[in-house]
Amino acid sequence: MRIRVGFELVYDCPQPTAMMLMLRVHPERAQDLAAPDTLRSDPVVPVDVYIDGFGNICSRILAPAGRIRLSAETVVTDSGLADEIVPDAPEIRVSDLPTEALVFLLGSRYCQTDLMSETAWGLFGKSPPGWARVQAICDFVHGHVRFGYDHARPTKSAWDVHQERAGVCRDFAHLAVTLCRCMNIPARYCTGYLGDIGVRADPAPMDFSAWFEAYLGGRWYTFDARHNRPRIGRVLMARGRDAADVALSNGFGMTTLAGFKVRADEIVG
Repeated sequence: MRIRVGFELVYDCPQPTAMMLMLRVHPERAQDLAAPDTLRSDPVVPVDVYIDGFGNICSRILAPAGRIRLSAETVVTDSGLADEIVPDAPEIRVSDLPTEALVFLLGSRYCQTDLMSETAWGLFGKSPPGWARVQAICDFVHGHVRFGYDHARPTKSAWDVHQERAGVCRDFAHLAVTLCRCMNIPARYCTGYLGDIGVRADPAPMDFSAWFEAYLGGRWYTFDARHNRPRIGRVLMARGRDAADVALSNGFGMTTLAGFKVRADEIVG
């Protein structure tokens, strides 16, 4: 399967503004790209590229005063297989976890494990450990939270989502990640492209998507509390502790998002 992915973002800056961007496909999918998804800008500005501490591709620019248009597009070759389901994947004792997984047990900006621990153990303490427990968390979040773009706000945390019972895909992911961590299951936040492939087309304009990965049986597995079903054609862009680590853009000064388009379409024929 081939999937055409890309975006166009437009920002207005009242003065020259340094920006940090995370808009490239993750390096682990590099071999699947027909061509590099190089960041383009109008007007053209120098782009400094680096790899952050989580292995994501980041770009730094100095946006000039006025309007700047950022875009990229490429074609991704994908297996066409849905997310893997491994019901017998076991939990790993904390004492046996690899060191690099431990940070994904800790609380973070949007995932307050200290506030959610008692709730998590009350809900899932008697759930079968391993895959079944993570799936029980996804089932709970999917049923507990109502999806709606009007419920989004940049400061909303997992605790807020649990209390308000509404949010967007990043909120579903934050709550599920937090509940997993409270149950001593490493979980990390993911963002990327997810088109309407193999499902009914969503009439709403496309956005980037958020899901999460849980560490079971010695490896990371994909889970999606918002859709709560295996999906086809995920294209990972970045992963981290929560959305703060993988923000699409950080502007170090005043910026206004004036345009936003995302695509992830299967190429048929």
